[in-house]
Amino acid sequence: EGLKVMFCIGEKKEEREAGTTMDVCASQLKAAADILSKEDWANVSIAYEPVWAIGTGLTATPEMAQETHANIRAWVAENVGQDVADAVRIQYGGSMKGANAADLLAQADIDGGLIGGASLTMDFFNCVNGVPSP
Repeated sequence: EGLKVMFCIGEKKEEREAGTTMDVCASQLKAAADILSKEDWANVSIAYEPVWAIGTGLTATPEMAQETHANIRAWVAENVGQDVADAVRIQYGGSMKGANAADLLAQADIDGGLIGGASLTMDFFNCVNGVPSP
């Protein structure tokens, strides 16, 4: 009880290149949707973290990330409920760093960043400074 979940989903590079990103993400989301009640989703944040970007320095362009985040939100709306889709936080976790944080965080469906390696360096402050003003 009281546990909050960061549910990480994402595709491998060959899946991105094959155009199956959302098929992969949908199958991962379905596993959670099958066992969670609508109320449970209040304790879940989703992190879209493309496997091909973890620790590689590669990152999705802001447009690629936004498209995938929008598709994730649409999937949640269709398969869980519009109210949950409107409320769930969907964060980007694929090699966000100071150099790309502002552009990624400016996207409509990116609700935050799951910062990995950059959190261990002074670059983390550049990520924080990339958060848009309300």
